[in-house]
Amino acid sequence: MSLAHRLAAATTTALLLTGGLAGCSLPGTGGPSASSSSPSGGKKAEGSLGKAGFDDAAKPLVKATFDSPIAQGSKIDIAVMGLKAKGRLATLNVQLTPHVPLGGPTRINAYRLNGEHGLGTALIDPVNLKRYVVVKDSGGKELQTDEIFTNLTNEQATPFYFTFAAPPENVKSIDLQIGTWPTFRDVPVER
Repeated sequence: MSLAHRLAAATTTALLLTGGLAGCSLPGTGGPSASSSSPSGGKKAEGSLGKAGFDDAAKPLVKATFDSPIAQGSKIDIAVMGLKAKGRLATLNVQLTPHVPLGGPTRINAYRLNGEHGLGTALIDPVNLKRYVVVKDSGGKELQTDEIFTNLTNEQATPFYFTFAAPPENVKSIDLQIGTWPTFRDVPVER
């Protein structure tokens, strides 16, 4: 058997095994679906251990464009995709889109877009007069997208996440501070 035939046979076998293990069914036979929408706007994926989910933020809650000191004429779009509280934690999802003119820096990150300062992202609770900062794991690492080592592509949105202690149930909306840019007001807290 030639090398081409052996590769074709191996590929076919791998595809058949993958399809069998994934529990595939023919369209229209009522087999398991890849996902179904949940009432909270997230997606649910069926599995043998229950329903796992992921945040599905297709449209931003609010979006704004600000100046950036990375280069003359630079701007940044910040889109707040959602703030979801679950248990004692809340996860903020945003998208950053840099707009750096030609001739500006080619290595773009959130740190440089913010004038070579950390973003210092915080939730400001106007009801209980508290400021929530990003929580840290047991190793002391902040639970957020790295603002220095996450490279952004000019003119393309890059998702960022930040994890905070969840505000109390009586807090329905919260203010959001990202970097040195103006504060986003009344961001709804999804539960």
